[in-house]
Amino acid sequence: MELLSTINTILTDMLGPFGPLIVVGMLGVLMILLVLPAMLKKKADPLDKLRASILAQTAASSKAEKLRSGGGKDKLERYSNFLEPQDEEEYSAVRLKLIQAGYRTKNSVRVYHFAQFVLGISLLLLGVTYAVYASSTGEPSTKATVLSILIPGVVGYMTPKYWVTRRQAARQEEIINGFPDSLDMMLVCVEAGQSLDQSIIRVARELKAGFPALAYEFELVAYEMKAGKDKQAVLRDMAERCGVTDISSFVTVLIQSQQFGTSIAEALRVYASEMRDKRVMRAEEKANTLPTKMTLATMMLTVPPLLIILIGPSIFNIAVTLGGSDF
Repeated sequence: MELLSTINTILTDMLGPFGPLIVVGMLGVLMILLVLPAMLKKKADPLDKLRASILAQTAASSKAEKLRSGGGKDKLERYSNFLEPQDEEEYSAVRLKLIQAGYRTKNSVRVYHFAQFVLGISLLLLGVTYAVYASSTGEPSTKATVLSILIPGVVGYMTPKYWVTRRQAARQEEIINGFPDSLDMMLVCVEAGQSLDQSIIRVARELKAGFPALAYEFELVAYEMKAGKDKQAVLRDMAERCGVTDISSFVTVLIQSQQFGTSIAEALRVYASEMRDKRVMRAEEKANTLPTKMTLATMMLTVPPLLIILIGPSIFNIAVTLGGSDF
């Protein structure tokens, strides 16, 4: 008690009659400041982390699907007569190419031609600006002026076509790489007692992580079959959308197996074995062409240094000798 009264007297002398209360308040604030970092560094609940990741994946997938499916009002619809080909065959060809590249929206053809038009005109104007600037700073030739104007316009017009072609090739390559594995899984599902429709759904679910393009095609086939569309028409549409020879042969095998009443499991077993062998042959072909592709690089990187090492000293001695003979 004497210690407390002594501390109270000291605080009263230093801070006035409210000195003890001020000290108690400061100690409380200090304790809050010491506890606050520990509360802020509290580990997050694993369930909260899982919920947040699921929400983020859902938002990202919905955003990507919206970009792919073309949600919202199409502002280019009023210019459809100008942006879309009026020839049915030309329109169908462009539409099929865009579908094979992964662009499945109804307005994909319109957006594709709009991108060609905008990029072509923009880069053409950029080329005109550069030509005017070059003419004001110098006297370029007519050929250089024309090329500086036309080349950017052509590049801008061809860039969307190049992009779609690259997307189409990448998507087809992904389908080709994942198709043998899908056949093996489909064979396992069919031999386990599932129907072809159920096996297609299961294969699509399993392939979604590794080969999303092929999984989407199988999902679309399953949905169209559920909707009541003819199975042969559904399979032919899949072969046309993919644009891959292996898929077309697979569709032919399934249709013939259905028509002639043969076992689908046996047909899948034979065709899956052929696809595995074909994949190995493709890998061996790429491995065999690798030395030929490396020949030019090897010659460019090894022959010049070798010539410098072998001939360099002789050339140096000849140069020194000739230089000394002049004196």
